[in-house]
Amino acid sequence: MPSKKLSVVVTRRLPEVVETRMKELFDVRLRDDTKPMTREEMVEAVQTADVLVPTLTDPIDARLLGQAGEQLKLIANYGAGVDHIDVHTARQRGILVSNTPGVVTDDTADMTMALILGVTRRIPEGLAVMQSGDWDGWSPTAFLGGRITGRRLGILGMGRIGQAVAKRARAFGMSIHYHNRKRLRPEIEETLEATWWESLDQMVARMDVLSINCPHTPATFHLMNARRLKLMKPDAVIVNTSRGEVIDENALTRMLRAGEIAGAGLDVFEHGSEINPRLRELPNVVLLPHMGSATREGRVEMGEKVLINIKTFEDGHRPPDLVVPNMI
Repeated sequence: MPSKKLSVVVTRRLPEVVETRMKELFDVRLRDDTKPMTREEMVEAVQTADVLVPTLTDPIDARLLGQAGEQLKLIANYGAGVDHIDVHTARQRGILVSNTPGVVTDDTADMTMALILGVTRRIPEGLAVMQSGDWDGWSPTAFLGGRITGRRLGILGMGRIGQAVAKRARAFGMSIHYHNRKRLRPEIEETLEATWWESLDQMVARMDVLSINCPHTPATFHLMNARRLKLMKPDAVIVNTSRGEVIDENALTRMLRAGEIAGAGLDVFEHGSEINPRLRELPNVVLLPHMGSATREGRVEMGEKVLINIKTFEDGHRPPDLVVPNMI
């Protein structure tokens, strides 16, 4: 007699090919709605599922985990970041947590470069003029931006994505600098032609472009606070494709409005989709709706990793992308 399939609940719509494979492998409950689950729906999910497949929009805190049924044994996160999951409480309750690291490295690094170019070359401003029909022809002084060749790029967080950004920026002729919790091995620094700064303050004060590529943890919350933002050069720009909580958004908005920072390119925001309305008004800011990892290929590969994590768990083995609490 065949064994009972795992009960899997997915909190958001996923690519069709991923959902089809899930239906083949598991007793899965998929979403018909593209919106996030309500809190009540999340409670029902953790009370009934063997495996929960959440996304970064689903806060899984200690209170929710306290309402989970005994059968919930795996949270197979669809995404690399797990700051929305209380991993410590989950493990205390015997619930494993897995994620999907490394899948969207190139996609996010590409978007970082797009934001750098978008801000420094004023691409959105030019696009807006063309779409409004207000362009009256070329002018030697119109839409003057700055070239990025020769500029200093400071990368805050030199993990997979930070290193991928460095490789791309080098191809554009940028000078690579970085601050990281741990210094890279000498051979990696040599390959990337990257200079390590032990002091984040000193690096920030000397960069032309600052790229945020570190995760959100208690230690990185508002790492770019008002004091540190004030260290940036007035003609510098900042881009963020990591987590919005790393930057004090209100302080950044004030400085952009005052001309104390030349520009910003943001794909993530401190309060999710609730963006400071004053930030939307600024012509020197490029705002994107968390598109850094939004490629068809990346989304499918994320789903494939989720499937592998669940199937490996079902077969009685440790999921290959198990998240260990003391490594977060």
